[in-house]
Formats: sequence, C-alpha cells, structure tokens
Amino acid sequence: MKLYPESADQQLEFSKIKNHLSAYCNTEYAKNKSLHLLIHTSKEIIILQLQQTFECKLILEQKQLLPNDFSLNLNNCLKLLSIEGSVLQAEDFMHIHRLAVSTEKIFRWFDGERRLAYPALYKVLENSYYEKVIMQLIDEIFDDAGYVKDNASEALQNIRHNLYRKRNELRRVFEKEVVRLNKAGYSAEIDESFSNGRRVVAVFSEYKRQVKGILHGESDSHKTAFIEPEATIELNNEVFSLENEERKEVLHILKLLTAKLSAYSMLLVEWLHIAGEYDFIQAKAKFSIEINGNYPNISDQTIIDLKNAFHPLLLLHNKNSNRPTVPISVKLDEQNRILVISGPNAGGKTVAMKIIGLTQLMLQSGLLVPVHPDSEIGIFKQLFIHIGDTQSIEFDLSTYSSHLLHMKYFIENANGKTLFFIDELGSGTDPNLGGAFAEIILNEINHKHAFGVITTHYLNLKIFANRTAGVLNASMMFDEINLQPLYQLNVGKPGSSYTFAIAERIGLPKYLINRAKTLVDENQFRLDKLLTRTEKDLQVLNKEKKELETLLTENEQLKKQLLNQLNKEKHNQHVELLKHQNKITEDRIAYLKDMERKLKQVVLEWKKAENKNEVVKQIQEMLFKGKEKQIKNKFAKKIESKYRELQTPVSVGSKVKMKKNYQVGEVKEIRGKRAVVQIGALPMNIDLNDLVAVEEK
Repeated sequence: MKLYPESADQQLEFSKIKNHLSAYCNTEYAKNKSLHLLIHTSKEIIILQLQQTFECKLILEQKQLLPNDFSLNLNNCLKLLSIEGSVLQAEDFMHIHRLAVSTEKIFRWFDGERRLAYPALYKVLENSYYEKVIMQLIDEIFDDAGYVKDNASEALQNIRHNLYRKRNELRRVFEKEVVRLNKAGYSAEIDESFSNGRRVVAVFSEYKRQVKGILHGESDSHKTAFIEPEATIELNNEVFSLENEERKEVLHILKLLTAKLSAYSMLLVEWLHIAGEYDFIQAKAKFSIEINGNYPNISDQTIIDLKNAFHPLLLLHNKNSNRPTVPISVKLDEQNRILVISGPNAGGKTVAMKIIGLTQLMLQSGLLVPVHPDSEIGIFKQLFIHIGDTQSIEFDLSTYSSHLLHMKYFIENANGKTLFFIDELGSGTDPNLGGAFAEIILNEINHKHAFGVITTHYLNLKIFANRTAGVLNASMMFDEINLQPLYQLNVGKPGSSYTFAIAERIGLPKYLINRAKTLVDENQFRLDKLLTRTEKDLQVLNKEKKELETLLTENEQLKKQLLNQLNKEKHNQHVELLKHQNKITEDRIAYLKDMERKLKQVVLEWKKAENKNEVVKQIQEMLFKGKEKQIKNKFAKKIESKYRELQTPVSVGSKVKMKKNYQVGEVKEIRGKRAVVQIGALPMNIDLNDLVAVEEK
C-alpha cells in the first residue's frame, strides 16, 4: 500500500501496533518482520495471512500447542555453512541439531487431520520437506552433551585411548613426586596445579633450587614457585602432543561434517524461516487475543462497514485501567464514501477517525482487528492522512501553507482506491476563508470517488455534507448536562460544537456569553442551537430504544421458555400415552398366550378323557369366567374412578364398597359382625370384612 506522507503510520499510531506485536516475538526473524510489517494490497495474500492468524488463535484458545520452540538466530552460522572450506564449531552443530528436532516436531504435528483442520498454517511448510539425514549426521559425531564422540573416527579413538593411558601414568608419577616433596618439606600445597596445560607442583621459593624440573613461574608474593617435576616432563610432553593430535583430528572431523551438511544449507535456511514464520504468526495470534481481534468479511469492493470497532491501543490502555471502551459503528460505500465528523473538542472525533484508519492498516497487514466478525472491509491501494500542525521550518511554510500543500497532493493523486483522513479540514487561517476552501477541497476529492473521513467545526461543511451525494454527516455525542463526551459516533446527523453551553457550564459571566451571541450570525446561532437540541432528543431516543430492545429481548426469552415448556409437556403426555398403550398390548399378549396354553391342554385332555362332559365344563368355565372377570375388572375401574377408599372403620351412615362385586351402598344398621347395606332399592345383609369405607372423589 502507498502511504502519504511517510509518517502516515506514525500519525495513525500503526508504529505502536508494530512495537506491541514485536514484543510477542521470540526470533529475530519474527521481530524484524513485525517492526517492518508489510501492508498488502493483494486479496489472496491478505486472506491467507488473516486465515493463518485466525487458525493459530483457535489453537491457542483451545489450549493446544504448536510445537515451535526454536528461537536462536542461526543466520551467520548458515551463511558460513554455505561457504566452501569453512568449519563450524561444535556449538553451531548443536544449534543445527536443535533446529532439526524442532522442525521434525512441526512436520509430525501436521501429519493426518491437522493438515486439513489448519490448511493456512500448513501452507508455511507446504513447499519444504524434512530430511532426517541431517540429524543422523550430527548424532554420529556428537553425544547429547555436545562433545565429539570417541568413535567419531578410528584415529580419534586411538588418540583418546593413548591419551587416557598417558594421563593415568602421568597422574601416578606426579602423585609420587608430590608425596616425596611434601615429606621433604619443600611442597607448599598438596593439591596439584596446572600451568599452560602442564602439571606443576607448588614449592616454597627458598627450596626451588633443590627441586629438579622446569620452573614455570612464581606467585605474586614470590613465596611460592611452580615447578614441573623432572620425572613428569617427558610424560607431560607426550600428553601435550596427544592433546594436540586430538584437537587436529576433531577439527578434521568437524570439517568433514561441515562439508556433508553444506549440501543441506538451503534446506536449513528454509527450516529457520519456517520457525521464524510460525513465531511471527503466533505473535499475531497472541496480540489478537489481547485486543479481542476478529476475522471480518473481506470484500472485493471498496467498502468499510465496521460494527463495534475499537481502537486497539485505547482498548489495551483502558483494560489495564479497568475502564470501559466505547466502540463505533460506521459504513462507507459507493453511495456514502466520505464521512464528515463534527462535534465538540475532545469529544473523540480524531479517535474515531484513527479507529477506521488503524483498522484498515492492520487488516491489510494480516492482523485480526477488534471489530464484530460480521463487519465487512474492502482493500485500498493508497492511504493519505493529514493530522495536526505540520508547518515546515525547512521550507518556511506556515501551518495553513503546509495544509494546502497536503490538500494539493490529495486532490492530484486520489482515486477510487484511496482512503484518506483529514483532521480539521481548512483550519489554520481565517475561518470564513478557510471554510470556503475546505468546501472546495472536499468537493474535488468527492469527485475523485475517494473514501475518507474528515473532522471539522465548520458549519458550511456540515451543510455541504447534508446536500451532496457521496458525503455523509456524523457527530460525536456529548452530555451537555455533565459536560462530558460520550465517545459515541452518531452517523447521519451533524453535531454542535457546544461553544456557548460549555462556556455557561464552566461559569463564564452571562453578559460575556450574551455579547458573544450578538456577534454571531443569527442563522448560524439558530442552527447550532437546533443541532444541540436535536442531539439531546436523539440521546433520549437512543436511551428509550435501548430500554425497548432490552424489554423485547426479555419477552423473546420468556416466549422461548414458554414454548419449550409446552413442547416438553406435550412430549411427556405422548410418552405416557405410549406407555399406557404398550401396557395394554403386553397384557393382551400375555392373556392370549395363557389362553393358547390352556386350550392346548384342554385338547390333550379331550383326547384322553372318557367323560367328555367334564372337559366341556372346563372349557365353559375357562371361557366364560374369563369374560366375567373382564366385566368385573371394567366395573371395578368404573367404581374406582368415582370413589376413593378410606382407612376409617365402617359405621352407620358411611358409604361402603363391596369387595367382591364392587357395588356401593350406604350402611343402615350394624348387627354384630354384619351390616345392613342399602344398595339401590334393596337392603342387603353383608359381612363387615367384605366391606370398605369409601367417599366420592
């Protein structure tokens, strides 16, 4: 994206965003990429980078771990590797080994389903591959601690074997000399010392001529001399020679290993970039989580439709201070390309303008932005900005001259893919003349079909925006009673500067305010008053609208709860009905099976029996008693539906039910263990044990 002027990113505070982002980076590659963040104009690149950040954000939020833990800077090491005849140090090989281990983890992590689940993240290593030979070559030479193995070569194995024997022999001889000198009283210390890699013994200086050997030096106080005993000189020479051979052989081994790995230098550079790229993506994802960043819809059209957009830096600041942050919502499209924001000073006009500009720069840099996911944002190829006093000492230009130079550039270079921001258009000169020029400039930029935001106090610009196609008024809401800005963007209506209201609230004498009012054009004063009253009415309407929306939401919730309860009740009734039907069916099947079994038994008895009349009686009893039982059951159910049994004893006047035939009557008299019960028109004498007290339900 083309920025004008060069300080555009600083004016929109995009440089602060880059600094915040770099703080999340671990590698030099990612930090450098963050501080020099590219602003793209290719939709494919923007979508890929946004998708990568979004996928990584999901991984972090799900408490998963992308195994990218390599953060060392190996640029110099890998450059040296690609130079013929160069030799890497043991530390360099261990760093390359760590890079290989980290890369292997990443490739393994993307095996299987994750490759399909996170396609954008997989694209980072899509064109690369993992080569296990690199790790094998290093493991053949080095152990886990980073030392060259004894069996790295046959020559090194022989040298170290001889060196081990000679060092042991030297140690035994040296210890004998130390004991001998100590017994003679010459030795100042029992412990051995080293000088230039050779074993020496500390001897009192007055005895140094009595000890045969090589004098290597004296202590600072000259009380102690360090002498290599004569008996150990030859052994020390042999050990020194073997150590020198060991160093040469190790250097030779490292040189051969460097030559072998040089064939993979380009691949290792790729791996280093992959580690840096994933570190950069993780930094973007962590930053997105901190600012509540989301992935909006990306449009091919030039459009800005922001819903609940926040200024990320203000959001972070308020979050640390436990203060609320007010979002803005705004839409610019082909019908309304330019937004003219008016309102009082310190009301949030510039912040609203920066939210739009900063959101656009962040999005085209592949960063998730603090807006609602339903927002829609197009892609612009130019961004022009003019904020604050930019007078030039070098060219001896005044504030207004510098302002006009910027406006000249805007008019000459703006087009349909340009997004511009102008703070206080036309300021810095006589208000009447400045307002006239501002209207002309705004009209010219509008004819260029550019998109942008302008802040102003000029009344003529508010009127111009109201009657010109492509230009839209907006204002920052202000609480006139408490003299506090509300930081809410009201699109569609111009705002008042609240000049006289603020003067009254802070206590300026009324006669001064009234005198000032007489100096203002009557129409302008009436219009400003009308805007103030309109804004107050709008605030009341917005408050009532929010209350109504709350009530509607509560009503919808209650409606849903009621419907859920009704559906649940219907379901329960249906389940009970099915249970009842199933019970009847089960009883009927059981009855039929029992009847089938009895009939089979009757058939067998019929064949065996001589007296057929007995069998016929059994059949009659079985069939007709069953029907009688069914009739009794039906009658019993009918009585039970009307009457409830009581636990009280039967007494004169109480209603009772006969246990056998389920008839109900009234007790007229009790005679010992029997009772006279009136059932219909007939009195019956019945045993008390066959009666139970009942009452109507």
